[in-house]
Amino acid sequence: MIAHINIGSNLGDRAAHINAAIDLLGSTAGRVIAVSSPWHSGPWGYDSPNMFMNVGVNIDTDLSPTALLDTVKTAERTIDPDGHHRTAEGGYADRAIDIDIIAMGDEIRRSPDPQLPHPRMHLRPFVLGPMAQILPQWRHPLLGGISPAKLLAAMYNN
Repeated sequence: MIAHINIGSNLGDRAAHINAAIDLLGSTAGRVIAVSSPWHSGPWGYDSPNMFMNVGVNIDTDLSPTALLDTVKTAERTIDPDGHHRTAEGGYADRAIDIDIIAMGDEIRRSPDPQLPHPRMHLRPFVLGPMAQILPQWRHPLLGGISPAKLLAAMYNN
């Protein structure tokens, strides 16, 4: 199954953190078959002067969604053992690495770990842009079969 993963960083050597995550996922989760161009953006959901770099990654994997999530979380801890993605109040925070499973084929999963497709993917241009580049044929199974490119265009046309 093709899993689409988004990897982001806004602290330290962003490109090195992202490349380390790609290498780790390629050796633990499956075969990396595509990596998007970097997408640069400000933080989403909080204020910070630190710009994010994000890439989309397609991985051919035999892992279940739960096993893939465990692999992703292990990769995050390996790259940034002391990293925290949330503030003490539960808000977003700057981070050296953030890896999210966005979709696994057309699987729909509403259990908490992980929800598929990612429940906020359609609100995030830094997810949709890379996905439109390397997985243009994917269609959102909960939003009427809309492609990543059309979701992105709708975001900018509102």
